[in-house]
Amino acid sequence: MKFGVIYPQNELGHDPNVIRDFVQTVEALGYNHLTAYEHVLGANPDRPGGWQGPYTYKDEFIEPFVLFSYLAALTSKLEFATGILILPQRQTALVAKQAASLDVLCGGRLRLGLGLGWNKVEYVALNGGFHKRGRTIEEQIELLRKLWSQPLVDYQGTWHNIPDAGINPLPLKKTIPLWMGGHAEPVLKRAARLADGWMPGYKSAEDALPALDKLDQYLVGSGRKRSDRSEDGDFGLEVRVPYGGGNPDVWKKLVEGWQEAGSTHLSFNTLNAGLISPEDHIRSIRLFAEMAGIG
Repeated sequence: MKFGVIYPQNELGHDPNVIRDFVQTVEALGYNHLTAYEHVLGANPDRPGGWQGPYTYKDEFIEPFVLFSYLAALTSKLEFATGILILPQRQTALVAKQAASLDVLCGGRLRLGLGLGWNKVEYVALNGGFHKRGRTIEEQIELLRKLWSQPLVDYQGTWHNIPDAGINPLPLKKTIPLWMGGHAEPVLKRAARLADGWMPGYKSAEDALPALDKLDQYLVGSGRKRSDRSEDGDFGLEVRVPYGGGNPDVWKKLVEGWQEAGSTHLSFNTLNAGLISPEDHIRSIRLFAEMAGIG
């Protein structure tokens, strides 16, 4: 199992030196990957009709392609993953271009976690189709893979039309791993058919077992299976262990549960745990690395 860190997106701030120190510490400690969330816009909680989302316009989110481009020059081994990129509210060809460019600049260390999102305000502002996002993402995934693997693409779909054109440069391996987030049954079916892995948000392996059983059934139906390895061709599983109360014994039990469940990737999450400063986040990821025997 590969260990990573959830980037504390809305708590670390935007000082480039603080971000550099945090991420270089993540790499130096021996973590495999850094997973970052995304939100383009935050809503005003005092807007007409109110607001129930976990984030508002006061929460800071650095755009992940920009963030990872900055970090690519400051690291050499750390893998970058979005967890998740809300694909249906973005232009597919532009995402293909951005991701391919980043993949080249970071030496093939990019993995894209994709999802539908829940923030209707963002969809409205970005001219996305909130109620057709499930159907849209399937076409987008097909098109992304064509754009990454072929110098020229002639494509006519329901929402996309590319008249004999292509992006340049292509990703280093002419592909970028596409994982999916979300928990609904249609998401599990879609991931089993189309994705390279799944990124759920369950708090423990025990909570996730019913969904994992369904996922395994859908994978078998697609002629695939999960693995406890993260080799090319396997269907991966990236899960999270929350900071919680900061108890390494609790972390250890959660890690063991996820190992038993066949996770290929596990990310330690210090976000929204009441930590005050960047130094608090760094101390926490050091302690988790010691507990997990990383490095």
